[in-house]
Amino acid sequence: MIRTMRQYCIAFAVVLVSACSVLPHQNGSESQAGASTAAALASWNDTQAKRSIVDFVTLVTTPESKDFIPRADRIAVFDNDGTLWPEQPASVQLVFALQRVKTVAGKHPEWKRQEPFRSILKGNLKNVTAGGDAGSMRLLAAAHAGMTGDQFAALVHDWFDSASDPHFNRPYTDLAYQPMLELLAYLRANGFRTYLVTGGDVEFVRDLAQRMYGIPPEQVIGSTVKYRYSQANGAVSLTRLAQVDNLVDGAAKPLAIDRVIGRRPMIAFGNADSDAPMLEWTSAGGGPRLAALVHHTDAEREYAYDRAAKSGKLDKGLDEAAAKGWLVVDMNNDWKTVFRPDSTATAAAAAAPTK
Repeated sequence: MIRTMRQYCIAFAVVLVSACSVLPHQNGSESQAGASTAAALASWNDTQAKRSIVDFVTLVTTPESKDFIPRADRIAVFDNDGTLWPEQPASVQLVFALQRVKTVAGKHPEWKRQEPFRSILKGNLKNVTAGGDAGSMRLLAAAHAGMTGDQFAALVHDWFDSASDPHFNRPYTDLAYQPMLELLAYLRANGFRTYLVTGGDVEFVRDLAQRMYGIPPEQVIGSTVKYRYSQANGAVSLTRLAQVDNLVDGAAKPLAIDRVIGRRPMIAFGNADSDAPMLEWTSAGGGPRLAALVHHTDAEREYAYDRAAKSGKLDKGLDEAAAKGWLVVDMNNDWKTVFRPDSTATAAAAAAPTK
């Protein structure tokens, strides 16, 4: 029985976890989406959320289906913070920017008199963390002005090699949601191109997108800072300036998607009201669509927040999900696990003597 378009415009409030392997296509033929679902989405409970995803993918990738979608149109877009990894109590990019501000403060004596730097240097972060992606981008731009793109990329890469989340006591690169990684792999195995659409600095996110999510740099759409082109003694350089060029958040997300991809997505996942325009843009297209919001409801394994949150606020989206045909996925009920097992803890448990 073919389902209605509204049934497939599904919004997911979910917290998803790390990747599993999925069988690739053979000889370019279309896959049967449901064939390896048990292995592909192993970290998902067998709830309506999982069944809706599988039903949708099966519908649009089965050649005999009247809703079959050619591979060229199989586009899936995902928000990053709060959708693919944690954003509480502050975004990872903000943590990175704050540390950098303190590191280079000696070169900027004027920061002792300027906000928000004055508050940051005094340890008063209340207003800073409430600034969202816009505030984070301004800090990032100011703290890394004068660096070339290559220098910034190297700095970010080195930071991720050593930085850890104090709450989970694990490297940030270990904190991708396992179910979400499985979903990304499952979609790619069924011919979808997966894009990351974030309010974070595109260069900051590109460093982690490939190694954490399997998303190549050219499929990352994000906020940007201004650059200066210069040429001296035959050497050409692009240097970061202390100015934000473009903030990709809220209504700017569908604009950026259209500008970069040139195709309307078939699938969109977010977690906050600021992602709603991206979901609305996706759902407004013809034919079957799948829209999703990640709802953080698990204070024990991750965090529980929605309407009152200063960052990642999910209020209007919860109220409008049903009317817009969006499915809200509950991370506490729909996921077996949030993060992949800690390799250190797993090894220690394996080495422990049995009773």
